[in-house]
Parts: sequence; C-alpha cells; structure tokens
Amino acid sequence: MAKELSAIVKLQIKGGAANPAPPIGPALGAKGVNIMEFCKQFNSRTAEQPGKVLPVIINVYSDKTFDFIIKRPPVAAQIMEVTKVKLGSGQSNRKKVGSISWDQIKKIAEDKIVDMNCFTIESAMSMVAGTARSMGVTVSGNKPF
Repeated sequence: MAKELSAIVKLQIKGGAANPAPPIGPALGAKGVNIMEFCKQFNSRTAEQPGKVLPVIINVYSDKTFDFIIKRPPVAAQIMEVTKVKLGSGQSNRKKVGSISWDQIKKIAEDKIVDMNCFTIESAMSMVAGTARSMGVTVSGNKPF
C-alpha cells in the first residue's frame, strides 16, 4: 500500500550546507520531520556542489517519513555565476550589469531543461535569455535559431 502524502515543502538550500537553523528547521519541524536526518541526507547528496543554491522538493508522508528531489540550480544563479555578477540590476531596462553570449545561454539551457516547462532547446534558450534580460544582463550576438 502506498504511503499517504501529507505535505510538500519547497526550499532553496546551499549545497552541503543544510542545518537545522531557519528556514529549514521551522519549515520541516512544523510538519514533524526529523530535521537532523534530512540535513544529513541532503548534505551527503550535495557534497559535490558546495555553496550552490539548490531547489529541493520535500515530500512529507503521514507517518512522518520523507523523501526529497534535488533540482538543478536556478537559472538566475547560473547566469550570475557565468557573468561574475553579484546581483541583478534594479532597473534592468536602464542599467546593465553584465553581458552573456548565446553559447553560454545554450550551456545553461541544456543543464536546466530537465526542470523547465519546455520541450526544445531553442525554447529553453529563449527562457534563459529572458531571465538574463530581466536581470539587466545583455545578450550579445545574434540569435542562433
């Protein structure tokens, strides 16, 4: 018999750095999950990605057990990593903070397409380019498609 799902918790945690402090502790403690067990499992599964922000979806069952799915880093975080920008622009239409090429956009799109709501690499590239533009990062070069 399948377990009954009682809650879904979505968090963004740095890889290898989960601890019972907020936001993890209060979010999972309210659902009755063993927080230290989650932290140990998460840190062991993300030890090779230290410091990267990773979205995680935690399924909590009625018997207080859990499982979780670790997604790829957000597109905005990947863009900031590639362009070496610390923060996006507050006025993205006026103040530009960096530049990114279509080749770099393609690499990000290929990495993130499994988590995105699209089926082709071209549409994933368009979504990544839109995120870059909304962050104040200019997209250099001609669109390859």
